Amino acid sequence: EVQLVESGGGSVQAGGSLRLSCVASGFWFPSNCMGWFRQAEGLQREPVASIYVSKDLTYYADSLKGRVTISTDKAKDTVYLQLDSLTPEDTAVYYCAAQMSGGVCSLRPGFFTYWGQGTQVTVTS
Repeated sequence: EVQLVESGGGSVQAGGSLRLSCVASGFWFPSNCMGWFRQAEGLQREPVASIYVSKDLTYYADSLKGRVTISTDKAKDTVYLQLDSLTPEDTAVYYCAAQMSGGVCSLRPGFFTYWGQGTQVTVTS
């Protein structure tokens, strides 16, 4: 059974940083595209970043480039999302996603089959 478990969310003041983690299980971690998405209340889910694990190929949403970094620890089957210079507009539930792919990766939510339960990030001014 594929499982994705996010952690690391919380409340932070504007200008601060957070690192989110997503531990994956139930599939061969390296041969996957892993993604992070977020959904603010009342809005659609939007992409943040994705990574093709075996080659460390990264993709970022244009609006977030320079403030977020996606990375992995293959020994721990874990994908991370570093969030910097946070603003109240970054407040959202952040979701981890996985797709078993053959070298293909994407920032489209519809590309991903497996999703975690999400972790709340709240940025206060």
